[in-house]
Amino acid sequence: MKKSYMFAGISIFIWSTIATIAKLLLGTLSNFQVLFVSCFFAFMFLLIVNIITGDIKKLRGYRFKDFIITTFVGLPGTFLYQMFYYAGTARMPASQAFIVNYLWPIMGVVFAIIILREKLNLRKVIAIIMSFLGVVIVTCRDLAHFDKAIITGALFCVLGAISYGAFTALTQLTNYDKKISSMIYYFNTFLLTGIWILITKDYFTINLLSTIGLAYNGIFCLAVGTTCWALALENGKTAKIANLAYITPFLSLIWTAIFLKDKIRPEMILGLIVIVLGILIQLKKDKKE
Repeated sequence: MKKSYMFAGISIFIWSTIATIAKLLLGTLSNFQVLFVSCFFAFMFLLIVNIITGDIKKLRGYRFKDFIITTFVGLPGTFLYQMFYYAGTARMPASQAFIVNYLWPIMGVVFAIIILREKLNLRKVIAIIMSFLGVVIVTCRDLAHFDKAIITGALFCVLGAISYGAFTALTQLTNYDKKISSMIYYFNTFLLTGIWILITKDYFTINLLSTIGLAYNGIFCLAVGTTCWALALENGKTAKIANLAYITPFLSLIWTAIFLKDKIRPEMILGLIVIVLGILIQLKKDKKE
């Protein structure tokens, strides 16, 4: 098995739990509060890992320019993406929010074409169209009712998808250590959300159960998931790896149905089938490859 697919598989499984965890946490905390504590756990976990592995020494070779570049690359993939996704999830059912947010893999394909100059072929065009069509099918019933909260939530999730799509392409332009980069990403997001909380005086307290949920969200969903995804992109083609992530909503629907009692509607299954068909078309190799 190629390393890229192994790392992608780990990320896909972990990320399938995000919708359930996020919805439960957002029941008592704001999106900035969830992001603040989660990023603290993500940063501390990666700091410990980098110290144990000795990779922390690589920071000695970083110049000021390297920190600026790493910060610039990480902002759309951590701060903006998580901020928009949590804001969207707080306003609409977790299952719909997660699927709308899963426009990001196809946005990764789009940004790979724009930023990385990857070739646009007929299969990619069909995959992009089918992916968007699948998301429309999944969300059409709720959007048709013009529910303000759901429409606002969907827009936030789309913005999150655009942010992470850009991030997946931007990470290909740098050769920094992935674990070090992820550590810096989450430290910066921790600082930014902390500043926001101080400015808005959005102070809060958390109980033991919330702390466990935030620790899981930070360590696994953010630190482990993001690092494995970056390694997957590093070892494989951006477009193909990005499309693999569409497997995650199937698993996510199972978790939201079990733990959140979200109803799995027929259009959700139909939409995801359309998305998967797009994946199969995209993953099929040309004879020349």
